[in-house]
Amino acid sequence: MQRDVCLNIPPNHVKMLDIQPHGPKQAEAFVNSFLKHTMPRLEGKDIQKHLRRKAVVLEHAFKKKKKNKKRKTKSLSAKERRQMKIFELKPQQQKYELFLPLHELWKQYIRELCNGLGPQVQPMMIQTKLLKADFHGAVVTVVKSKCPSYVGTTGIILQELKHMFKIITKDDKLKVIPKCNSVFSVEIDGFVSHIYGSKFQLRSSERSAKKFKVKGTIDL
Repeated sequence: MQRDVCLNIPPNHVKMLDIQPHGPKQAEAFVNSFLKHTMPRLEGKDIQKHLRRKAVVLEHAFKKKKKNKKRKTKSLSAKERRQMKIFELKPQQQKYELFLPLHELWKQYIRELCNGLGPQVQPMMIQTKLLKADFHGAVVTVVKSKCPSYVGTTGIILQELKHMFKIITKDDKLKVIPKCNSVFSVEIDGFVSHIYGSKFQLRSSERSAKKFKVKGTIDL
């Protein structure tokens, strides 16, 4: 390999390239210095051994390309949402009639979820579907509660939190009803379902993935 690298340039190539030819010693010195520069970890004798035994991959420092990391958009925390009052309704927006279209959408959503609410549908199947359904827009009535002032309150659910419902009543009043120690009824197309708030203390997103166990009647 060393003999091939150090060969003289043919005379016709010298004239064509317009260069000054070097002798064998100069060419050999150039090759040795080049190899020492490209393989600084090895000495002269070790370089010769590598050349005789196998092909040599010359070292080259590649510049690492910086990957452009995509910045993830940070969502607002619960504390920040409370401070910004994102979910608070202004007094002029607390109108029962404004949320009737939301209730109609909720009824359509439940009908599609339960594959219709005809007489052939089993009540147990509907009850199971409702346990994991979203109740924003549903009309609920408090039928039992340890606080007598809540009993009989009816309205459209505007916001479901982990421990309470925010509902708007027909007389345009926004009320917060705790789930604990309360029983709610939901009616749609003649089917009435009862929600035991003490066993329903989950957010709607958490409830959709929870497995509920079948139990008997639960009292307050």
